[in-house]
Amino acid sequence: MTEPDSLLSEIRFDARGLVPAIAQQHDSGEVLMMAWMNADSIRATLAEGRACYWSRSRGALWRKGETSGHVQRLVELRLDCDGDTLLLLVEQSGPACHTGRRSCFYRAMRDGALATIAEPVAGGS
Repeated sequence: MTEPDSLLSEIRFDARGLVPAIAQQHDSGEVLMMAWMNADSIRATLAEGRACYWSRSRGALWRKGETSGHVQRLVELRLDCDGDTLLLLVEQSGPACHTGRRSCFYRAMRDGALATIAEPVAGGS
């Protein structure tokens, strides 16, 4: 069994053939975004060394940064204990969020209300 195939055999994909993937900045631990992956996007990520996801809205593979230039270089891919979530440790180039923010998790509950805790650092993608 090749490396991708041995990993794929351990993943518990949902009924649509997808698995959630969290992207995290490898050196700071900052959580950047969540996206979906299928077997083809996992194979592409491992082969190319850059994050490739499955776009549910487009119904196609989506290489992070293909239009914005804000690429995620793969440092390490991890599988959780249940086999149903991936963690991609990445080197993020520019903002990860399509809103131009470093992280997609830029809103937090503060004093009983949802507050914006990070402003855009660049134009959205």
